[in-house]
Amino acid sequence: MTSLGTHLRRIRSQFAQLPDKRRGSNTQYAMEDIAMAALSVFFMQSPSFLAHQRTLAEQQGRSNAQTLFGLDRIPCDNHLREMLDGMPPEYFNPQFHDLVDDLQQGGGLAPMRRLDGRLLIALDGTQTFHSRKLHCPNCSTRVKNGNTEYFHQMLAATVVAPGQAQTGPLPPEFIAPQDGHLKQDCEREAAKRWLERHGPRCAGLNPVYLGDALFACQSICQTLLDHGGDFLLTCKPGSHKTLYEYTEGVTLPTRRVSRGKGIQRRIFHYRWITDIPIRDGQDALRVNWLEVIIQRPNGTVTFRSAYLTNLDVNRDNVAELAECARARWKIENETFNVLKRQGYHLEHNFGHGKDTLASVLVLLNLLAFALHTVFDLTQLQWQQARQRLGARKRLFEHLRSITCYQVFPSWNHLLSGLATGQPSIRSP
Repeated sequence: MTSLGTHLRRIRSQFAQLPDKRRGSNTQYAMEDIAMAALSVFFMQSPSFLAHQRTLAEQQGRSNAQTLFGLDRIPCDNHLREMLDGMPPEYFNPQFHDLVDDLQQGGGLAPMRRLDGRLLIALDGTQTFHSRKLHCPNCSTRVKNGNTEYFHQMLAATVVAPGQAQTGPLPPEFIAPQDGHLKQDCEREAAKRWLERHGPRCAGLNPVYLGDALFACQSICQTLLDHGGDFLLTCKPGSHKTLYEYTEGVTLPTRRVSRGKGIQRRIFHYRWITDIPIRDGQDALRVNWLEVIIQRPNGTVTFRSAYLTNLDVNRDNVAELAECARARWKIENETFNVLKRQGYHLEHNFGHGKDTLASVLVLLNLLAFALHTVFDLTQLQWQQARQRLGARKRLFEHLRSITCYQVFPSWNHLLSGLATGQPSIRSP
């Protein structure tokens, strides 16, 4: 399995392909140093990381920015923002796919596969910035209480699996004003662009796309199929009237499953029907429908939802299909919640800029999260350090603290100390 240091060196070499903004400017910093410096701040979850490393370099002649992240020189924060503003966000997409490819080749995706080897990819939108003052050409707008608000949104795509705490982010698609379009951009249009851009590369993962009822329409479902994916999407009576008419007045196949014991016992009721139209019209896509209702032993309903899919539905797999469909909530709980409340501060304004800066910084933040996920799944020393220190935030507390005062020759040297609790004081 690729080592942590190797991952970061490869990413730095890819950053060397960024458009060179040094022409016509006074900077002497390479673009790979600019982008890698920004990534290091998010990776270490330390806004002051670069400042601390400049101090170390002055005192010891070297810094962790050099030994761990490969920087030749450490730019200041304002210069970093200036140089990243205007970078095309799509230049940062390949790194996400490369990390997934590494997991695929090394067997790291095996624990996340379900439904006979398929990989679940949840799609959902989230806000990453809002302000009544700051704005750029990529901001969307809304009027609230008579005031115009500016905000950024993205459509996120994340690998999820029932029973797995880790989620793996893929490149997002930003929801932003589109050239030649009068209407404001939306999640559905962003999903179509995401599939055009990333669907072909994800097709080899044997994906099943998960999403809420917003995506359970013919145009999105057909686009998913056209790009080599299957779908398992939430549907509701209010938005799928024609489909639900086929479930009424007929006796549907059912299955009942009891799980848990004592006060944790729950009764799962499943119903399904196959080969029904997703909407009215002769050209309607034919889909399968399933429903799950979860009750306490006293009959109290704790959960109820229904889904449409192109996958076969039968007595043997209906429970697993429902469990996989419910895993779409992991993009909210294990991705957005972590990114916004557990150290990544996704909604914080790290720098809005005049062009693409806000989007580029979101991408680098997501890339740091993706790297952490890969290491959670594959890197033994990282896993040992997390196990010894407990909560995720304690690992980053230690990373921030010890790298302020000591220069480590390599990630292996640093993680070995965190894993054992006995960091060396040896200088590089």
